[in-house]
Amino acid sequence: MCQLLGMNANTPTDVCFSFTGLATRADEHRDGFGIAFFEDKGLRHFVDHHGARHSPVAELVKRYPIRSDNVIAHIRKATQGRVALENTHPFVRELWGRYWVFAHNGDLKGFMPRLHGAFRPVGDTDSERAFCWLMQELAKAHAAVPSVAELTHTLCELLPRPAAHGSFNLLLSNGQALWAHGTTRLHWIVRQHPFGSARLADEDLSVDFATQTAASDRVAVIATEPLTLDEPWLAVAPGVLQVFEGGRLSGSVPTGG
Repeated sequence: MCQLLGMNANTPTDVCFSFTGLATRADEHRDGFGIAFFEDKGLRHFVDHHGARHSPVAELVKRYPIRSDNVIAHIRKATQGRVALENTHPFVRELWGRYWVFAHNGDLKGFMPRLHGAFRPVGDTDSERAFCWLMQELAKAHAAVPSVAELTHTLCELLPRPAAHGSFNLLLSNGQALWAHGTTRLHWIVRQHPFGSARLADEDLSVDFATQTAASDRVAVIATEPLTLDEPWLAVAPGVLQVFEGGRLSGSVPTGG
């Protein structure tokens, strides 16, 4: 399976520490990596079909502290679709004048929805197909960009359909919020004042967040598996959609209800 990383913050924050921890896991997940940073309505999007351990693009991301309040990253272990740039997460589409970013960890068997609108996959993964279907159905459900609460309600109605075909752990953002849905493995944590130190689980690297943050800063981090050893990570319950805004969990809703 692939590995996911998301970040939602109340002020533009760099994700170098967490991304370094994610990239360390690319020895097993070597079929590509990608990361997308929102800057207001703009988006920086980096993908490479080479593994994050050896990609010069990944080295650029680890060394260049891009600051953002919504970030989605992914390292790939291919289950469907060949190893190719067009099959590398996260995927990006435009809807209602905003970029949408999606990354998926899992395997959807036989999910072949009819796509009849403007959203068509470029590659041949189950993940991009599911993303296009979600965008198509969101566009049908709302004439213009709705509130985060309305989007959450619609997503809760939509997500059970692809999830019925297999594991559907995902991260989704339009720059206003970050949605996280778990069916098997997904974890999260909120870092806020008083900040402490953290040590990566997969690499000998630690950071003292107190020296790099202000008292008002707040950052939520979502990952497939906990990235650090000494922080109280929580598991996302299966079949639950969590919404993160301003660096905090603003909603946790069962899907399909």
